[in-house]
Amino acid sequence: MNAKTDLKLRDRDVELRWGARGTARATIAAGLVFENISHAYDGNTSVENLSLEVPPGEVLCLLGHSGCGKTTLMRIAAGVEQQVSGRVLINAQEVSGPNVFLPPEKRGVGLMFQDYALFPHMTILDNVTFGLRALDRASARDEGLALLERVGLNGYADDYPHALSGGEQQRVALARAIAPRPSVLLMDEPFSGLDRRLRDNVRDETMTILRETRATCIMVTHDPEEAMRMGDKIALMRRGRLVQHGTSSELYSNPENVFAAKFFSELNELEGVVTGAGIETAIGTLPAEGWEKGAHVTVCVRPHGLLPESPGAKPAIGRIANMRFVGEMDLLTIIVEGHHQTLHARMRPGSGLAAGMDVALETDPQDVLIFAAENAH
Repeated sequence: MNAKTDLKLRDRDVELRWGARGTARATIAAGLVFENISHAYDGNTSVENLSLEVPPGEVLCLLGHSGCGKTTLMRIAAGVEQQVSGRVLINAQEVSGPNVFLPPEKRGVGLMFQDYALFPHMTILDNVTFGLRALDRASARDEGLALLERVGLNGYADDYPHALSGGEQQRVALARAIAPRPSVLLMDEPFSGLDRRLRDNVRDETMTILRETRATCIMVTHDPEEAMRMGDKIALMRRGRLVQHGTSSELYSNPENVFAAKFFSELNELEGVVTGAGIETAIGTLPAEGWEKGAHVTVCVRPHGLLPESPGAKPAIGRIANMRFVGEMDLLTIIVEGHHQTLHARMRPGSGLAAGMDVALETDPQDVLIFAAENAH
């Protein structure tokens, strides 16, 4: 058995690291604008009056549950789908609108699909050079080999996709997408098919290559952690609409509503009423700065912002129904009288608390979010 065959029998996605293998060639990034985009499938709205701007060189993550319209919006940018109304502009040039529709190959856009969509009858090198038809054969081969070297697969140029693992196929798909040096790169859940052990390494290396190419990038994902790690900005979508657009810090710290807040963190939700003393809730009175007396609100407390403690100066409010050690944290489930749902807290081990104990509850103000009840969702 030769060394190459032996390597293929192992988990190469773990053994092989991309490392520094040259630099991907830079492109000229383009700005991308969605202007009042609406789209429907068989009369069912998939995107509704959505406007969004992506500056040149920015990595934008389209985030949301399955069916929220994020992939449809990406396909509209690519020219694979055509909107019902609105316009798409690339570098201030209208590429799709009421009177204009440029096909995908005329837009300077690169596509990387969720299933990688490699051609099974073509070698790895031929897959990578597929979009380099403007170059002569020798130049295209040189370009393709350089890209394969950059993603750590230069030894597999003459193999076929079926011989590669999932992580290696993802690298080939990335190399093929950036080969024509697109001004805008569109990626549809590019890491969803990878084992969790590989995902972090592949994501980090992909980001390095994206920065090297300097292309504007839209990445579709349903994973909030991935969006926060990858995106300069995040566009959170729901039912075809844009819920919130901003940096990961902005969306986490200042969500527009409970839906946005719950996308980035587990939450304890409580009803509250603003009184002269503050916001009255099942876990006590919280500060009511900025809220009018009599207002009904939804109070959200992140689990690590709910602070159980042995009763002392403060009376017991709840009882620990369950407590589990999970390594760096203890997970607590707490029952509170007058609140129909259990509350969840995360604490460092060594608190001295245990299941069955009565506890007082404090909150960390930076982990408390308050929304008007009628606009919470």
